[in-house]
Amino acid sequence: MNYRVIKHNDLFLMTDIRGDVPGNDAQDGLYMKDTRFLSRMELTLNGKRPLLLSSAADENYVARIRLTNEHEETNGEVKLWRESVELIRERFIYEDVLYENVIMTNFSTKALHFEIGLLFDADFKDMFLVRGFQPSDRLGTVTERDATTTSWHAVYEGADGVRRSTVVSWDTEADSVSEQGEAFFRIGLQPKEMKRIAITVMPSTGGHRSVPTPSEIALAELQSTYEQWNESVMKVESDSKVLNRLFDRGVQDLRVLLTDFGSGLFPVAGLPWYAVPFGRDSLIAALQMLPLNPDIARGTLEIMADYQGTEVNPWKDEQQGKIMHELRNGELARSGQVPFAPYYGSIDSTPLFILLAAEYAHWTGDTSVIERLMPNIESALEWIDSYGDRDKDGWVEYYQESSKGIANQGWKDSADSVVHADGEFAKAPIALIEVQGYVYQAKTKLASVLERLGRDDTARRLREEAERMKATLDAAFWMPEERFYAIALDADKNQVRSVTSNPGHLLMSGIVSEDKARIVSQRLVAPDMFGGYGIRTMSTGSTGYNPMSYHDGSVWPHDNSMILIGMSRLGLKEDASVVVSGLLKAAEHFEYTRLPELFCGYDDSIGYPVSYPVACSPQAWAAGTSIVLVQAMLGLEPDALNGKLKFAPFLPEGVDRLTVKDLPVAEGRISVELSRKDDKAAVQLEILENSSGCSIEIAD
Repeated sequence: MNYRVIKHNDLFLMTDIRGDVPGNDAQDGLYMKDTRFLSRMELTLNGKRPLLLSSAADENYVARIRLTNEHEETNGEVKLWRESVELIRERFIYEDVLYENVIMTNFSTKALHFEIGLLFDADFKDMFLVRGFQPSDRLGTVTERDATTTSWHAVYEGADGVRRSTVVSWDTEADSVSEQGEAFFRIGLQPKEMKRIAITVMPSTGGHRSVPTPSEIALAELQSTYEQWNESVMKVESDSKVLNRLFDRGVQDLRVLLTDFGSGLFPVAGLPWYAVPFGRDSLIAALQMLPLNPDIARGTLEIMADYQGTEVNPWKDEQQGKIMHELRNGELARSGQVPFAPYYGSIDSTPLFILLAAEYAHWTGDTSVIERLMPNIESALEWIDSYGDRDKDGWVEYYQESSKGIANQGWKDSADSVVHADGEFAKAPIALIEVQGYVYQAKTKLASVLERLGRDDTARRLREEAERMKATLDAAFWMPEERFYAIALDADKNQVRSVTSNPGHLLMSGIVSEDKARIVSQRLVAPDMFGGYGIRTMSTGSTGYNPMSYHDGSVWPHDNSMILIGMSRLGLKEDASVVVSGLLKAAEHFEYTRLPELFCGYDDSIGYPVSYPVACSPQAWAAGTSIVLVQAMLGLEPDALNGKLKFAPFLPEGVDRLTVKDLPVAEGRISVELSRKDDKAAVQLEILENSSGCSIEIAD
């Protein structure tokens, strides 16, 4: 990555690799509530940018950048010998405050004198403006800029009536300051002497500003939250270094993306651009995290219920019962210039909401969430059957109503993602294949929970509706000559005949017959769909294929994870093993062994996966993929409602031992070990500990 990003709760900082926010109207900055509170944050030494030695933000919550000076000489006289000053910038975020220590050490044999510059600015731009997505002629103004020898601040009065401000403080008196945000310090250091300038940056919205604590205390408290997180989740250890690193990276990335919006911890979609509640992304990430920490599903369901649609509002693509797509809190959203407060243009968030609630109950045995959210679930079911299926053909379709909304409203939401074999884009209303699977799974899984709660009539109705979908799916979507499902039906009920990864999501739903499921699975790992690093979003043989595209040939780890859940549930171990091996091979090439949001779909003959230039990293459902890999290898399918845990284990090539401890399920936790010993094809599963209260079934 050519940037560094750190985050805690609702505040994040993105800089260049040197740790600077250059102030050149690029996209770096300090952000909170979709507003940029620092648009410049630069460090200079004698008026120049120092030389980069190293840069790391692998812990997500703290960044460390090591710098040194250039050689300075005037008329043959050495002013500053090269590499004589070490500069370390250590920074972290805690409780809505950015802390930075600039540590200066003289490594020369002589006393040194030099000038450090700290350069700040705050443009308070809305995220939509920063990214160039939405022009506006109705904006607020910066009304104050002021400076003292130990601080600088700016105030912005927004078009939405909200006052926003930024206060920067430092603990060493500056020798000169300006209202434009420039502070300069004359530094003198004896040989091996070290000095420090401690900086705090405090953004404020609507008058609320956090009070900083001493940085040592703040950092200790922040580290403690990560220690508590690591203690609370399952542990994984194997004889594969890349699997161990990938899992640990996923756990840490998911932690930094957890944010409390008032209803409990909840995974935002990704950094840097989607540090907000997202319906689809957050629900899928919470689903992936069930083996890690099921409590996250509760918080996710609660916030989705809090923002569930209550009225028909075409501007926001909202209808009663619909689950939101995206929630923004910036100036443009709050002043009604964009429809994202929240926006509801997602066809799959609503069935995924029900699906997650039901899967949570099956995983934990806890039906109280279903009981508490039953009015929201009933409203979501009503939306699926009414607004989701306006023409009453039995399929759930999307159609954009908002003039500033999103045209394609599935997870592949780019303009060219639903394309006919002749290259024409499909016309809405569009019925996506995977959405039908989500609806089927939501209704059948929920029916099982409702039966436990004595709601037999509703359960029976849901099963009947689901079975009608299953009985007619093939007639509508199956392409006999391709031996595969179409990605969608267009407005005229014609099949959109591209071969894509979307039908792979059907495997986890149960809507596909066993024979068809096996055919679909085998096609997904065939060379046109699988290039060695994961399943592509589109076949190399389809008209729209482009390995560099966002959705038409790239590889999305989360897409692979949804397919893997299905392969695992159906016992398709050979195909699942191929996918797991490919993702592990890809992860090895990325910084920090972190799977990005997506990467290009070139095959492995190149020797490495090709990065997609603007992929989010870390990204929630990409991080969650590492959890699904472990779940898939275990072949774990809990039925805590009936006190049963089913395992169908496998180990991919290159992994001969996998130990999983403290996996939360049902009433407690379970620890297991998979191993391959004499017979390389046979995988043994040993139960190390079981406090779940469930019986164990191990399938071949």
